[in-house]
Amino acid sequence: MALRTGFSMSEATLIATAISELARNIVSYANQGSVTLRPVYGSNGATGLTIVASDSGPGITDVTLALRDGYSSSGGLGLGLPGVRRLMDEFDIVSKAGSGTTVTVTKWLP
Repeated sequence: MALRTGFSMSEATLIATAISELARNIVSYANQGSVTLRPVYGSNGATGLTIVASDSGPGITDVTLALRDGYSSSGGLGLGLPGVRRLMDEFDIVSKAGSGTTVTVTKWLP
């Protein structure tokens, strides 16, 4: 979908990396959820791709901490969500302990 939207192969690879990390978080922490991709069009004529990853898992107790490089609640490297935020142009996360998590990210064509 990234290629069809007009992204280069290298940009599509970065988008795929972000999607992979978001999907891995769903599998690791919530067991199930969804990842949705859709082309978007900005008011200034820009074209991009928005990815929404959501689950109804345990949620994130401290989102600020979870977005810090090196922090991991599972003993990993702590590069996941901070890395996704760096790869994409827009990043939004909504999470509440016990109520799941929704991460919405957008990459705009240069």
